[in-house]
Amino acid sequence: MDTHLHELIIAGHFHEDDTYSIKRPNGMDDWLITYTIDGEGYFRVGDKEQRVTSGDVAIVKANTPHQYGTPEGMKWNFVWAHFGNGLMDSNLLPTAGLNYQHVEQHASRERIQQAFRRILFDFREQGHNWHELCLGALREIFILFARQQNSGLDPRVEETLHLLAENMNHTFRIEELASKVGLSGSRLSHLFKEQTGDSIIEALNRMRVKQAALLLTHTNLNATEAADNVGFQNYNHFTKQFRKYIGMTPRHFSRKD
Repeated sequence: MDTHLHELIIAGHFHEDDTYSIKRPNGMDDWLITYTIDGEGYFRVGDKEQRVTSGDVAIVKANTPHQYGTPEGMKWNFVWAHFGNGLMDSNLLPTAGLNYQHVEQHASRERIQQAFRRILFDFREQGHNWHELCLGALREIFILFARQQNSGLDPRVEETLHLLAENMNHTFRIEELASKVGLSGSRLSHLFKEQTGDSIIEALNRMRVKQAALLLTHTNLNATEAADNVGFQNYNHFTKQFRKYIGMTPRHFSRKD
């Protein structure tokens, strides 16, 4: 692939002490994105300074004068990527010179770190289609960044939704979920209902039914098998929930048995 310099993605993983400081009074003609793994760093744009710690994403817009580095007495462990001005979808790019988002949800942190790992691997190996692979992982990070900024949900509610989706076919206890997100069962139940409009059980049933409907549409599973696959242990309960959210019984929906 003949990639022009302004289209390149370059990436790295730095672990720097407080002697590390980068000053770019004229900015750069590409974008910079960083994710802090641990320690502490800083960014300065104009008269604004933003400290970054574990779980923080920082994005510096192209052509923005800036400075960044490690504060006195600290160490900064972070991953970074530079990318050309025309590579990313414009609707995913923030408009400010310096953009910051703390990622509280554990699952989103893991996804961002994994995406950076893929970028680092593909950038270093530079095998077949490495640039497209890097761009795909970078786009995922920007989508996660935008979702964090726009979700409006408490991170503990987001984490609960992730746990439900990840383990849909498991049996859940509210207290167990609450313990994983650092709340009491009653507090999580109240917060979840307040922010989503559904109880935790209603949200789980909705997820299960939607997944079952997809299985009935796109696989050869029958209604009983689909119910078992998504975690319904009682078929009559599955039928009741399916009718509630889909408007008909699963057998009528699939017409497979």
